[in-house]
Amino acid sequence: MGFEYLTNTPLSQAKTDYLWTLVEHGFSAGTETVGVQDSYHRITSKAVYAHINAPHYAASAMDGVALLAKDTFGATETTPVTLRKGSFTVVDTGDPIPDGCDAVIMVEDLVKNEDESITIHSAAAPWQHIRQIGEDICAGEMILPCFTEISPAAIGAMIAGGVLKVEVLARPTVGIIPTGDEIIPPCSDPKPGDILEFNSSIFSAMLQDWGALPKTYPIVPDRFDEIKNMLSKAVKECDMVLLNAGSSAGRGDFSVAAIREIGEVLYHGIAIKPGKPAILAYKNAVPILGVPGYPVSGIIVIEELLRPLIDRWYGRDSETRTRTRARLTRQVVSGLKYQEFVRVRLGYVGNQLMASPLPRGSGIVSSFMKADGMVEVPQGTEGYTSGEEVRVRLLTPKKKLKNTLVVIGSHDPLLDELADLIHGENRNIYLSSAHVGSMGGIMAVRRGEAHAAGIHLLDTETGQYNISYIKKYFPFGGVYLLRCVGRQQGLMLQKGNPIQITSFADIAKDGVRYVNRQKGSGTRILMDYLCQKHNVSPDSVYGYEREELTHNSVAVQIAGDSADAGMGIYSAAKLYGLDFIPVCVEEYDLLIPESAWGTGMMRQLIHTLKSSEFKARIEALGGYTLDHPGEIIDVF
Repeated sequence: MGFEYLTNTPLSQAKTDYLWTLVEHGFSAGTETVGVQDSYHRITSKAVYAHINAPHYAASAMDGVALLAKDTFGATETTPVTLRKGSFTVVDTGDPIPDGCDAVIMVEDLVKNEDESITIHSAAAPWQHIRQIGEDICAGEMILPCFTEISPAAIGAMIAGGVLKVEVLARPTVGIIPTGDEIIPPCSDPKPGDILEFNSSIFSAMLQDWGALPKTYPIVPDRFDEIKNMLSKAVKECDMVLLNAGSSAGRGDFSVAAIREIGEVLYHGIAIKPGKPAILAYKNAVPILGVPGYPVSGIIVIEELLRPLIDRWYGRDSETRTRTRARLTRQVVSGLKYQEFVRVRLGYVGNQLMASPLPRGSGIVSSFMKADGMVEVPQGTEGYTSGEEVRVRLLTPKKKLKNTLVVIGSHDPLLDELADLIHGENRNIYLSSAHVGSMGGIMAVRRGEAHAAGIHLLDTETGQYNISYIKKYFPFGGVYLLRCVGRQQGLMLQKGNPIQITSFADIAKDGVRYVNRQKGSGTRILMDYLCQKHNVSPDSVYGYEREELTHNSVAVQIAGDSADAGMGIYSAAKLYGLDFIPVCVEEYDLLIPESAWGTGMMRQLIHTLKSSEFKARIEALGGYTLDHPGEIIDVF
């Protein structure tokens, strides 16, 4: 099969053309009848009318007595009226009004006498405290118009009006076809080369959220005939079909050819990133969407191209997504050819919403899980500079963002533990961390972009941590340094140390593969200091330029046998079962701007740092020492 170049159709054009092509081929919703009690959140396909009156009889609105109003005329506090037994009827709320009665007097407004008569001190008005027939709903009255979502109250109104079944728009069935020789069902022990098939689970949850019924087919190997046969089956059984993956133009990608055997391809290639290899196709009125295999690409493609079809199916406007303005904490570089979607973490620092870009790989599904918003970089734009204000589509409510502690700086697993403990103690407070290294954290605090920064910067002349850097970058004060933990730094090595690294200088030996931390991180500064101390030239270290953003990611590379050694903290080595050569115990502290000091969120952070729960969590991680965490360190 020959190589096929992708088109590069702008997203807005692709959306419009795809929808109208489908409508021209008869794309529309069917209907079904369901019991009213099972109709919550369903969409009416036509107007719903009451079959009976509600109430369907004259009913007492109060506990009391029913009587003829004129029998009470003249009753006052000074001239009460007494009615003998038989001239009234005791009723409870909801009881039918007896024949010959036209008023109800509340039990609180009458006096019961020993001879079972009653005395009344105020005359009753005709039809007082009586619910008239049809007071709520009249037979033949419209209860709900067409294309209306059925609410809990609407269910009650329909039942009150005698409607027990309602015609609604049928939920669209969306077939999901996972493909690939390397794809396997979810399990906890995949072999090297196996790829866990979790895209179907992600897509199914999204579809259910939008009101569709997902139908996942068995995994299909990369065989042209098998893909074509499963597609033929799915378009007969479903209202829409997702084919995942094989939408690119590479070797072994049969999606386009298989689709063309059974239907029509409108576009193959959309000017978005991630998600550019998407296929927009159809068989008669059934949309067939070819979805890239990388999860983030797939999420964006079905969000941008399938969700509008489901909205059209239900006759509802595409949901207006909340957008606002935020200031970028880091530069975003983008290509000119695509409209790019950049995931960001968000939080208010003062009155300014800050946006910290997350890793942008289309296979990094965790970045979507952590994202609070999405920055869309238009096609033809090279990106945005650090500090620039940009439009953000919110994925997290503003209320939550206003109660989020923004921590930008050096990575440490304790930040995740802090976030969990803080939210466990106070459900209204959250902690969001972005890992840009200690120097990045100092600059974020200096620019007013964070409530706190994790830092562990060694002054190689004095051997002291953090203080000299704070004096340099904050000469006039305005910040606090909060004691956090001591942590053991060292060389993380493969289990069993197979290449026999015994000292720091051994990282320069032939055959040793090193993995480094990013420039500006405290660990990188320590690494460079140790290189100088031990006369190790960075040029002699194979992998010196290979950078990872966290201690855990360094450990993962070593555990996965793509590296032999890397500098990191003991807790990361312990987590992945690595050997460890200690180098030093460093001070990992939190830098707090004066503007955040004294806030409720900061008080909660300090309380948690001092808690026994935090101590227990940190000791369980291993490799930490705690010396009065939460105390202020005297800097100035």
